[in-house]
Amino acid sequence: MRALFLFFAGCLCLPSNSMLGNSWSLQVSKDVSGEIGKSASLPCWFSHPHKSHDSGLTVIWRIKHPYNGTVIFRCVSYTSSDPCKTTVNYMNKFRMIGNLRNNNISISIENLTWEDSDRYFCRVELSTDRHDKYETKSGTWLHLSAPPRIVNISVVFDKARGYHAVCTAEGQPVPSLIWTDPVNTHEDPILTSATLRHQRTTELHHLRNDGKYTCVATNSHGKVEGSVYFFKFITAGGSSKMGYIALCAALGAKLLLLFLMFGAVSYYSRADDRKTIADTSRNTQESTYENYNQTSQ
Repeated sequence: MRALFLFFAGCLCLPSNSMLGNSWSLQVSKDVSGEIGKSASLPCWFSHPHKSHDSGLTVIWRIKHPYNGTVIFRCVSYTSSDPCKTTVNYMNKFRMIGNLRNNNISISIENLTWEDSDRYFCRVELSTDRHDKYETKSGTWLHLSAPPRIVNISVVFDKARGYHAVCTAEGQPVPSLIWTDPVNTHEDPILTSATLRHQRTTELHHLRNDGKYTCVATNSHGKVEGSVYFFKFITAGGSSKMGYIALCAALGAKLLLLFLMFGAVSYYSRADDRKTIADTSRNTQESTYENYNQTSQ
């Protein structure tokens, strides 16, 4: 009895030919990292239940959702020896890098941007009588990184904050920002906010010192800085007393220069007039003298 029980138990543990004959699998990476402006590879290998497959196949890649997500890449191979002909390639960013003969349908993404950070799903369709197809459900997350980059730095004015410096930087991880003014280093800016998941903005309120203001952005991939110059006497609407004095002095110097130029022109003009009168007078006397002699004769 015991031997009979072990026999039936062994039969239950053995896989059946039908189970082996219907095995599909897709091997993908759960997470992939890439850097902004560069390229990244999305790996995908498949296996199918057929001992051999010489007919064509179709490769499809989607984003966001399996089965009904947006198709960003599609290519078709009519035989196992033909290259995969691309029919869909969103913004021409994708390229087949896998070898179909090795059941490799991996692709690469060129010139990565923030919009490329998403979940990707690969799918293969075999051109058989049953039109076999299989798609990954878990997908591959593409995570992007980037060194810091300052996208805006400026000085603006409003009544609440006076003249204030604004700095916006992007990067992943989101960079930390500090301000350096002509006198001190501000490690705690007045206002800090993160936006768009990869940007941060800081504002330094009520600027008081003339000179160079520097914004320093740092994350684990690097450090970058940008500068802006602030001078109260040249800023529109400025009320600085020193700025007003400097402006008046500059205008006064220009007026004095114009006055001296005008005086020099007037002086030389009068000198030329006097010379002309003297020459005329001398010519008149000579003429009178000649007439006088003529008259005397």
